[in-house]
Amino acid sequence: MPAVPIVLAVLIGVLLPLQALINARLGVLTYGALFAAFMSFLVGTALLAVALLVTRPAAVGPGLGAVPPWAWLGGAIGALFVFAGTALVPRLGAGGLICLVVFGQLVGALVLDHFGVLGTARPADPSRLLGALLVAAGALLVVKPWR
Repeated sequence: MPAVPIVLAVLIGVLLPLQALINARLGVLTYGALFAAFMSFLVGTALLAVALLVTRPAAVGPGLGAVPPWAWLGGAIGALFVFAGTALVPRLGAGGLICLVVFGQLVGALVLDHFGVLGTARPADPSRLLGALLVAAGALLVVKPWR
């Protein structure tokens, strides 16, 4: 597997807790978590608009009208993630939030992969399930809900 995509994924992972901390602080300094999440998306949308203008991607495919309605849910899920992260980081801390989110992502990914939702099925074999259990144990150790 090429090293560049792996390094980029790790670097993005390093930035996610910083994003949650910045958004949470913005919420405290302004009008709350919902406003901070909105501003996060507004800034991100502006940057993506500039990137689209600069790169001018070629129009391909049948057009936006042919896109199924469920294909637009990614933005809603992203908004929910940013808002929830902004609201939960003060309660869970950045480490706790990210550990629990990663565990949830892993469980969701294993289920979606297992059934081949929107892609090729990849069965949840024993080693993948063991990996999920290890991530769950790690998340519990970071969050320490028994304190």
